Amino acid sequence: MAIKKVPFSKEFIEKVIQTHPTPFHIYDEKAMLENAEKLKQAFSWNKGFKEFYAVKAAPNPYLIKVLKNKDFGADCSSLPEIILAQKSGIPGNEIMFTSNNTSLKEFELAKEVGAIINLDDLSHLYYIDKNVGLPDLICMRYNPGPLKEGNAIIGKPEEAKYGYTREQLFEGYRYAKQKGVKRFGLHTMVASNELSNDYFIETAEILFNLAIDISKETGVHFEFINLGGGIGIPYHPEQTAVDYDYISAGIKKLYEKIIIGKGHPELKLYLEAGRVITGPYGYLVSTVQHLKSTYKNYVGLDASMHNLMRPAMYGAYHHITVLGKEDMPNNKSYDVTGSLCENNDKFAIDRNLPAMEPGDIVVIHDAGAHGHSMGFNYNAKLRSAELLLRSDGSVKEIRRAETIDDYFATLNFEGLTQL
Repeated sequence: MAIKKVPFSKEFIEKVIQTHPTPFHIYDEKAMLENAEKLKQAFSWNKGFKEFYAVKAAPNPYLIKVLKNKDFGADCSSLPEIILAQKSGIPGNEIMFTSNNTSLKEFELAKEVGAIINLDDLSHLYYIDKNVGLPDLICMRYNPGPLKEGNAIIGKPEEAKYGYTREQLFEGYRYAKQKGVKRFGLHTMVASNELSNDYFIETAEILFNLAIDISKETGVHFEFINLGGGIGIPYHPEQTAVDYDYISAGIKKLYEKIIIGKGHPELKLYLEAGRVITGPYGYLVSTVQHLKSTYKNYVGLDASMHNLMRPAMYGAYHHITVLGKEDMPNNKSYDVTGSLCENNDKFAIDRNLPAMEPGDIVVIHDAGAHGHSMGFNYNAKLRSAELLLRSDGSVKEIRRAETIDDYFATLNFEGLTQL
């Protein structure tokens, strides 16, 4: 079994806590950049390859800017995410706007900034043509239905709310071409947190064959194919990370056989990974407040589900390290909990950990994606700070913790005494 380690010592975090009380999320810049470079190098054989970082995973301008320095673009799903990407230095033509059930204002802004609009439904093509006007470049999202298995997080493709059917794609590209659109992309995203290397190769094969079929029947030539994201991370110590080089080699072989071999012009390959880019390099740091022993043993942290809701939402596993006790035996079973008035406010259930005591510093691994970004204010809990562990060993606050004044800022107390 692999050992999950943290990139800092107990003494280091104790110094950080002096100025940034727990709980907080902290991200490892050096490891994040090394991972980004590995992904880029794996696909360097494809001219124009680009990763559009899925902003929803960790929407912080410092993280987006760090990734921009590796030539990453941004995959956005809402109007504020587009604005966030721009404020982080991402130009409009390096923003992929992939949304569903999209409002007119969002389509208008996406077109205005020059983002690549990735349409989720045939009706949206007609809607944007009527209300905004078709952009020069159009991409459409394919839902392969029963042709492709999904997984536990995203569900079966035929039951998912995303994407066109095959028949709708042909109709959509014909319509766009007739309306004068000259540039085209094709996209799919059918799984989330997938660890099978071959899954991504199989997805590429489906899209490559589909692109050839559409091209032959409609005369459309694709500028790019966006293979989506969904690359998982090894949350469990015994799991193995996706091998970028392996999937790239398999995709290259299919690209040469299908795209080039069947006469389609060379095209760019895009990804929109989020979880695998920041997930393994973010940690939720918390302090033990109380221990409780009733029918079970409980460890009560100063973090709660509002800081990291994946365990409660999906039953997801997140590894836990107790700083300073890494070499002690994990010989006591605990439920690791927060303080929300919800019984599913638990980071772990029946987890074997070292014997705990109040004041212990707990690090919850793999919280760098869909962690802070999924936070909420139930029970009037305040969102925690985000810190960046810089490559030089310094720590930068990249989002301050919310205050009680922040929580009350949007409420209207005027006139209450008259009710």
